[in-house]
Amino acid sequence: MGDLFEFPSHRFSIKRNGIRLAGRVSVGSTLPPLLLLHGHPQTHVMWHRVAPRLSEFYRLVMLDLRGYGDSDRVPSDASHTTYSKREMALDAMAVMRELGYERFAVLAHDRGARVAHRLACDHPEAVSQIMLLDIAPTLAMYELATSNFATAYWHWYFLIQPPPLPEALIESDSVRYLRQVMGKRHAGLKAFAPPALSEYERCIQRPGSAAAICEDYRASAGIDLEHDRSTRSSGQKLQMPLRVLWGEYGAVGANFDVLALWRECASKVEGQSLPCGHYIAEEVPDLLLDDALRFFDRQPTPF
Repeated sequence: MGDLFEFPSHRFSIKRNGIRLAGRVSVGSTLPPLLLLHGHPQTHVMWHRVAPRLSEFYRLVMLDLRGYGDSDRVPSDASHTTYSKREMALDAMAVMRELGYERFAVLAHDRGARVAHRLACDHPEAVSQIMLLDIAPTLAMYELATSNFATAYWHWYFLIQPPPLPEALIESDSVRYLRQVMGKRHAGLKAFAPPALSEYERCIQRPGSAAAICEDYRASAGIDLEHDRSTRSSGQKLQMPLRVLWGEYGAVGANFDVLALWRECASKVEGQSLPCGHYIAEEVPDLLLDDALRFFDRQPTPF
């Protein structure tokens, strides 16, 4: 990964309840912390185009979610609790505390953004600001899903089918599955640096990856919705500043009123679309950097 992360940083491996959580942290212990969470079917490597600049202002903690990257693949349970976003949020809390941080900002994409949302709901005292990339709230996306959305996000419904069928189909050619999911979106596979794509391919071929991916999505279609409904019924809204960005050419903005849905979940919401597809950090890294640095108060120019 030296050709992707050419700035001072190092890999870490931290255990929580016997589960190894891997990732990369930049140097600069006096800088404010920024937690970065990736999406499916990727790893922390997805931040390689924005991390060098961000590391000038923040100590970056780039975590591989459980089941992804070099973090452990964990046996699941009948209720899929093991891969609930609540459990993944506790992973993130454990990593940040191990590194000495009780309060931090979060920048997260896709599945990682769903973890970040639950992290902010369950541990609001820990999250100072949060930026989410190309998602609407999980509960709203399931409740408001249309045939157009289901066609674009077919993997949501494929991955939640009972085992072992989706696991077996992915394992029959996991690289083909990854390339199909990532390459059929707006920018195609050309959006990804070859070393990054190679890293995604390496990690999805690790034993247990297919099962972990399916359990992540089964949790989102089950226990995560229970947690989200409980949060909604309690009247809880996020109080920290929240900024959401989505791809102008992606399925999320085309199928949902992103800002309106987030304003049902949070009190201080702003955001906009960017001229790209789903993979914002790799398609338009400069635009993301400008936006993130302004939001996280490192460039005070108004939006």
